Amino acid sequence: MEGGSQNLMASLSQAASSAAHSNSCVTVSECDCCIVGGGPAGAVLALLLARRGIRVTLLEMHHDFDREFRGDTVHPSTMEIFDQIGLAERILPLGHGKVVSPNIQVADGAFAPVDLRRLKTKFPFILMVPQNKLLDFLVIEAGRYPNFQLRMGANVTELVAESGIIRGVRYQSEDGRHEVRALLTVGADGRFSRVRNLAGFVPTKTAPPMDVLWFKLPHLSEDSVSSGGAFGGIGKGHMFIGLERGDYWQCGYVILKGTFQEVRAEGIEGLRAHITEIMPQLAGHVQALTDFRQLTLLSVESSRCTEWCRPGLLLIGDAAHVMSPIGGVGINYAIQDAVVAANLLTKPLLSRHVTLDELQKVQRKREWPVRVIQSFQAQVQNNIVAMALQSTEMISIPWYFRTFFRIPWLRDLPARLVAFGPVRVRLEN
Repeated sequence: MEGGSQNLMASLSQAASSAAHSNSCVTVSECDCCIVGGGPAGAVLALLLARRGIRVTLLEMHHDFDREFRGDTVHPSTMEIFDQIGLAERILPLGHGKVVSPNIQVADGAFAPVDLRRLKTKFPFILMVPQNKLLDFLVIEAGRYPNFQLRMGANVTELVAESGIIRGVRYQSEDGRHEVRALLTVGADGRFSRVRNLAGFVPTKTAPPMDVLWFKLPHLSEDSVSSGGAFGGIGKGHMFIGLERGDYWQCGYVILKGTFQEVRAEGIEGLRAHITEIMPQLAGHVQALTDFRQLTLLSVESSRCTEWCRPGLLLIGDAAHVMSPIGGVGINYAIQDAVVAANLLTKPLLSRHVTLDELQKVQRKREWPVRVIQSFQAQVQNNIVAMALQSTEMISIPWYFRTFFRIPWLRDLPARLVAFGPVRVRLEN
C-alpha cells in the first residue's frame, strides 16, 4: 500500500481510538457486512448476501426512499438477475410503462437508435419502475431473512479502523450514536458518497457538455406521440426526451452546461416555444408548464475512482463511478456491481476472511465494463449532444449511420450495449 494510504489509515485508526475513549454512549453492534446506502446497489447486495446466510446491516441516511428524480429505468440485464432469484414476476406489476424502441425526431424524419424487441431475452424492454417502489420491495424481501437489518435515518459520520483495516462505521440517528462493526464495509451511498470521502478516495471527473431540466407533461386523450415507450427530438440548439410513466410523460430538456440562467431569462413561454419547435406534437402538452418551479435542474456528471477498495472497504455503484444519463444505464451498472460483489465475496464472508486481493477482483471485473460504457457515453455527448446544442438547424442522421442500422449483425449492437453492457452479468450459485 502506498505511503499516502498508510498515513490515511493511521489517521483513521487514531481518530477511531480517540472517539471510542471519549464517547462511552455509543451503541455497538456486529455483522459480517455493513452496507452504507440504500439505493439499488446497496439494496440488491444486501438482499443477495442475506439470502446466502451472511449477516448484513444496511444503513440509509434518509427516513424513506421516496425522493423524486431518481432514475427508474430497469433494463433487461437487471430483470434477468431478478428472474434468477424468482422476483421478476413480482416486480413487473410495479412498473408503469415499458420502453422498447425510442423514436427520435431529426431533420430527415424519425429515427430509432435502439430496438430492444430483437434481443434474445425474456425481457426485451426497459421497465419503468418508480425507484422508491423498487427499493421498498427489495428491503421488504431482504427482511424475510433474520440475518438482515435495515436502519433508516442513519447518518454515517466516521469509519472505524484498526491496524490499517476498516472495521465498520459510526453513525448518528435520532436515538443517538451507534457503531456497526463489520468484516466488510461497502460504500454504496451514491455520487456524493460519505464513505468515499471519509476513506479519501478522489474520483476523476469528466466534463459532460450538458445539464438536464427534468419535468412532467400530462398524457392527453389524443396522445400518439410514441409507440415505443419513449420519444425525443434533436436540433436547433435543443434536445428533448420523453419517457412513458403511466398517466404522464417524464421529460428531460437538455441544455448546454451552465446555461440555465439564460434559459430562465427567456421565461416559461420561451421554454415552451423551444420544445414545440422540435416537437410540434407537444404544443398542447407544454401548456401545463406555467412556472419554472415545475422543473428541476439536474447537473450531469461522469466520474470514476481509480481505486474502489482498501482493506475491509469496497465502493460500488455511483460511489465508485458516476454515469452520464446517456442510455439510462446507471442503476443497472450499480446492480451489476452488487451481483459481481456477491458472486466473489460470499465465500470469503462466510469463511470470515476477506482479503484486499478479493476486493480488488471486484474492481477488476467491473472496471472495464464501466470504462467501455463511459467511453460510449462520451462519444455520444461530444459528437451528437454537443453538436445538437450548438446547431441552429435540425440535425440529420448521416447516411452511413442509418446504413449501420440496416445491417442485421450490426444493428443490434447498440441495443445490446444499452440492455446488458459489454458483458452479461449473472448471479452465480
